[in-house]
Amino acid sequence: MAVQGVIDRYRPLLNIPEYTQTVTLLEGSTPLIPMPKIAEVLGKGCKVWVKFEGLNPTGSFKDRGMTVAISEAVGRGAKAVICASTGNTAASAAAYAARSGLRAIVLIPKGKVAAGKLAGAVAYGADVFQINGSFDDALSLVVEISNRTPIALVNSLNPFRLEGQKTAAFEICDELGFSPDWLCLPVGNAGNISSYWMGFKEYNELKGTPKPRILGVQAEGSAPLVLGHPVENPETIATAIRIGKPARGEQALEAAEESNGRIISVSDDAILSAQCMLAASGVWVEPASAAGLAGLLHEIKAGKFNADGKKITIVCTGHGMKDPDIIAHSMPAPRLITARAEDLEAAILGEK
Repeated sequence: MAVQGVIDRYRPLLNIPEYTQTVTLLEGSTPLIPMPKIAEVLGKGCKVWVKFEGLNPTGSFKDRGMTVAISEAVGRGAKAVICASTGNTAASAAAYAARSGLRAIVLIPKGKVAAGKLAGAVAYGADVFQINGSFDDALSLVVEISNRTPIALVNSLNPFRLEGQKTAAFEICDELGFSPDWLCLPVGNAGNISSYWMGFKEYNELKGTPKPRILGVQAEGSAPLVLGHPVENPETIATAIRIGKPARGEQALEAAEESNGRIISVSDDAILSAQCMLAASGVWVEPASAAGLAGLLHEIKAGKFNADGKKITIVCTGHGMKDPDIIAHSMPAPRLITARAEDLEAAILGEK
């Protein structure tokens, strides 16, 4: 069977216009990786899988929604697209725009985007502008510009983004043959949690697949949905979720409530610890991607979550190469030895 992108694989289930012209980089079909070592830590008889979205073409889950948003824009004759971004959306929009021959315009908050993400947007040929303001300021600007001009907005306010992103829920059910008891994932602009819930609800209606409970996780310094109000100056080491006023905030809260789940916040230290835990099982993710696991560990420690016998999927939204500086700044320099087998052997065996 030929490899397909998410539009070709799931088109009958996507609410998209007939005029949509598929622009794909063969996104989706990301691995659902069993994590037995982590399952042992979480609870007796627990089964855990990581949905590793970092293996999409531009290294994040954003590609699922971007293929649909760009395909729709191309189909209706748009010549340019625009987005605000903390990094991953920028890289994805730039790549799919390049693929389709559209101009990509990206706004980012000055000094708040990881180099690995900014480099992607530049490499794909986007026009990148920094603003003296937050992501939320940037989003307000691009919405205004898209309302004034024919430039297509491709942030998650665009409903076609969610149509693409919901396919990850389909894939989880298709691969497991059932839905997990819990889905744990980071929450930033809140499009992803909203789209997963859309997908699980649709599969429930179509195939009778039970709906999971959802645990959404924000960083403590950027937790508007937990605090109940926007955060003026959000701060967290997890740059992908450094958003003080989520565009899909209401939908995220509805998803948590309807699923009998919840949205919580965790510290940056907890996020970095979870990042290391995932890496110890062979999955290196950017900090924000570890928030789902960090939240799960937090709830178990607080006695609010019993993982015994549960089937849990943790969504890891972006690859570790998106933000390698986090690791590089904390790691010791590699030990220097002479180019002699005797010295290498001594070093390996722990001899001085």
